[in-house]
Amino acid sequence: MTTARGGRTVRDLRRGNRSAVLQRLYFGGPMSRQELGPATGLSSGSVSNVVGELVADGLLEEAGVVDSEGGRPRTLLRVRPGSACMIGVDVGETRVRVELFDLALTELARTEMPLLPRGCYDVGPIVDHVAAGITSVLADAGIGADRLLGVGVGVPGIVDHDAPGGSVVHGQTIGWDAVPLERLLRATGVLPEEVPYLIDNGARTLGQAEMWFGAGRGAKDAVVVLFGSGVGASLITDGSPDGGTTEGTPLEWGHLTVSVRGRRCRCGARGCLEAYTGAESLLARWVERGGGPARPGAVDEEEALSELLAAARAADPVAVELLEETAEYLGAGLSDLVNLFQPERILIGGWAGLLLGPYVLPSVRRHATRYSLRHPAGRVTVGLGALGPDAVTVGAATLPLSAFFATGGRRAAPEPAAEPPAWHTSLSTRGGGA
Repeated sequence: MTTARGGRTVRDLRRGNRSAVLQRLYFGGPMSRQELGPATGLSSGSVSNVVGELVADGLLEEAGVVDSEGGRPRTLLRVRPGSACMIGVDVGETRVRVELFDLALTELARTEMPLLPRGCYDVGPIVDHVAAGITSVLADAGIGADRLLGVGVGVPGIVDHDAPGGSVVHGQTIGWDAVPLERLLRATGVLPEEVPYLIDNGARTLGQAEMWFGAGRGAKDAVVVLFGSGVGASLITDGSPDGGTTEGTPLEWGHLTVSVRGRRCRCGARGCLEAYTGAESLLARWVERGGGPARPGAVDEEEALSELLAAARAADPVAVELLEETAEYLGAGLSDLVNLFQPERILIGGWAGLLLGPYVLPSVRRHATRYSLRHPAGRVTVGLGALGPDAVTVGAATLPLSAFFATGGRRAAPEPAAEPPAWHTSLSTRGGGA
């Protein structure tokens, strides 16, 4: 194969050129061919060749014309939304949510399946939920698997992408010990081998969604916090100001020690931040102090947390004190992120963060500033995510979209998969709710 300068092949250069044009049109379009040259750094000849290929592949379409000074009107181009689709999956605290999106991240279909009994993280049923959800959304939208770029899955825990046979999940707080999730999903047979499953930490998928489409756009360095039953975070240290591809690093921030020999955390250690700020622990502390939902055991965490918030707004002293204490722990935890990473922005998302945020955010900001060093505290803003409770699912869908950009709009050939384990349908690793 012909080798270009720097050891890159002609194929590499072509793929890079296609990727540059696709990303520029996706995040900054519509644009004319003439605008694409300066925007991508490609010559007019290269732009013409790449656009011709992408139009022929059905990935670009015309999006109107604009007048040009002293010349013919210029045709605008955009990425064709219906040319492909992606599925995003959120393995959440109380349910598995599956959504189908077109290439523009417009939702085409969705389904949700509760985890029963509440908070049950048995692996077998979760795999079955994901498989059933994929089948359901494709059928609802009338779309064949041949149009799928892939399935992105956001999960709680650490994901080992380099394990033999596919991604493996280590979710200590939910009882998952090296669960070969990619292999289990592949073994369901609901999708052909060429459609990839891309699995990552839920906080990272949330972070990518907010950086691409939400409150993180325009920031280069940010931390996005996932505040649900537990807490986690994603660190973005080299984001693209125009919303392009970003690389986030998931942080097990919830297991930072904030109180030596403190409360027992779900992970088994004592004094973790999650033991004081996660919704599960927050509600447990409310009960310990003589409060609690009106119907204990009959409501889920979201309903119970709403009752706690309502009590605080009604000036119930126990609820007010508890939320103020939680805000201080959150602020102290954020100060560690500020001092360590000095981000431009910290964004709080997740269902619990979005529910409690309007009430506790001023106090969280005050405590974060008080516990941080002055200089990094002076340059950071702390706010709420903009994408709502679906952000993890949207972020999961960006995983196959990122791969689509990286390959220049061409599907990568799948790697041979190892034989699935015989026990995949009966695996039942019980853990607590996340």
